[in-house]
Amino acid sequence: MLSIGEFSKICKVSTKTLRYYDEIGLITPDEINTENGYRYYSIRQLKKMLIINRLKSYHFSLEEIKAVLDLEEDQSEEGLYSALIRKKKEIQERLNAFEYTLNQISNDIVNVKNGIPIMAHLDHLEVQLVETQPLNLLYIRQMMSIDDYAAGYGKYFNRLYEKIASEKLTLLGTPMTIYHSQEYNPAGNDTEFAIPIAECIKGTRDLPGCLCAKSVLKGPYTELTSVYAKLREWAENEGYQLVKSPYEVYVTDPYQAMVSEDHITEVYFPVKKQQA
Repeated sequence: MLSIGEFSKICKVSTKTLRYYDEIGLITPDEINTENGYRYYSIRQLKKMLIINRLKSYHFSLEEIKAVLDLEEDQSEEGLYSALIRKKKEIQERLNAFEYTLNQISNDIVNVKNGIPIMAHLDHLEVQLVETQPLNLLYIRQMMSIDDYAAGYGKYFNRLYEKIASEKLTLLGTPMTIYHSQEYNPAGNDTEFAIPIAECIKGTRDLPGCLCAKSVLKGPYTELTSVYAKLREWAENEGYQLVKSPYEVYVTDPYQAMVSEDHITEVYFPVKKQQA
């Protein structure tokens, strides 16, 4: 048996952290002396602690690690395999985002050096005034926090597509997201995920046609805030006001586009002319 200090030294984990891991049920001492409260770990627990450390180095949260370790023994390898694949994908997406950010910074450095405003790309965004057609939407509406969005888009759109496939519904358009909150709140925003279909069934609603200011982004979703800013600026200059919730239509499937620069997203602002 190893004392908590010996176990801590071998695994390079503080005794404070080991006590916390015990509290949350991640790794519990094999033996605790009832008289003095001393904690002891077995040699076999070294391997478990090393797995925990390895998964932490892969940016697994403690909750994710506990979920993997809590799997039944006959499922542990399969569960670990799936968890590693998911985490690899997450890290690759972060790397892609960092690569895009590095390229963007490099371009901004060149532009600023040459006297070009850092937000000059806003001048190249076009805005059109269009009349949209009514749509019948199969939808899911949720309160989404900032941490929910990345996984949420795939989760809820997949659920809608599964319903379309299982009930043999007629697809009439690409996925769209409607943002109903009046202001941005990192803790939660009223968000509607929708796909246009032909059939009027339970779980569908009408989206009336209306006058919209429309702009199109070709590039990563991180640039959508620029499109929103451009649309609001255009509406202000042209004497229009926003009358309903803005929405995005995803022309390209993010899972089909090889790079984020190839994503095509339409942004619609329902508007009306302000009274003179």
